[in-house]
Amino acid sequence: MEILGQLINTTLVFSAALIFTALGGLFSERSGVINIGLEGLMVVGAFSAAVVTDYSIRAGYGGASPWIGFLAALIFGILFSLLHAVSTITFRADQTVVGVVINILALGFSIYLTKSLYEGSGQTPTLEETFHKWHIPGLSDIPLLGEAIFTAHPTTYIVILLTIVSYYVLYRTPFGLRLRSVGEHPSAADTVGINVNRYRYIGVMISGALAGLGGATITLTTTSNFAHNTISGQGFIAIAALIFGKWNPIGVAGAAIFFGFAQALRNFAQLYEWSQSIPTEFFYMLPYLLTLIVLAAAVGRSTAPKALGQPYDPAKR
Repeated sequence: MEILGQLINTTLVFSAALIFTALGGLFSERSGVINIGLEGLMVVGAFSAAVVTDYSIRAGYGGASPWIGFLAALIFGILFSLLHAVSTITFRADQTVVGVVINILALGFSIYLTKSLYEGSGQTPTLEETFHKWHIPGLSDIPLLGEAIFTAHPTTYIVILLTIVSYYVLYRTPFGLRLRSVGEHPSAADTVGINVNRYRYIGVMISGALAGLGGATITLTTTSNFAHNTISGQGFIAIAALIFGKWNPIGVAGAAIFFGFAQALRNFAQLYEWSQSIPTEFFYMLPYLLTLIVLAAAVGRSTAPKALGQPYDPAKR
């Protein structure tokens, strides 16, 4: 029971970053803008969280430092996502190509700044202050569930609440209806007075904010620093969760938990003797192998927003 509780808890730790990022991609793609650049936005978030938290600790902010770094990741994620928004919405560049460029630019930019700030080192120092697990009084003592769910990092509780809020916003508010309409039929939305480009900008900026928080979650709960391999494909797994979850917040969260379980299983399997004869590389490739399998199974079963990837020109409506 204890091992099972730890496995579920570790699954939620790995899933939190994926859910943040996949929900960000959901808002962007529901508005009609493909965001392949989620990986790069996570890198920017992880980098900014590590650096700002480190400097906040040095400035004497103590336990508040991780929260300052978390907020910085949100801000930098938004700013970096504006590169994607301006290129694809204003100048109508190919959305997939711009996303790939964002990924390359983000990694190179972050590593360059890391070496500049830390005297040539390719990674930031190990953070003395990160997010600690919260023990909910009373509930954390429940067998299995206490260890699995009610003893978790604050990011886990935040992302659960965010999933519920995202569902409500998208399907129960005028804003959500308008955002989805510009991703399904932008010319019809424009006809009734909805500013298509404005809503697409908002969708992309939300994706930057949440993907930045996803990267920060990895830095502040798992690695405790930033290096070139801190993210290592998590953004692409989030895209897979977005597709597998059929562009629905609840489905996306469920898919992200599935991929988080694959990563947690990788860590737990290596603790047992029978796994010693299996190459370590096999366990590290397991989440990505499952991603390919899930994507192959999802082809033809997931229906993307109809205007996804199509630049909108008001003059041609």
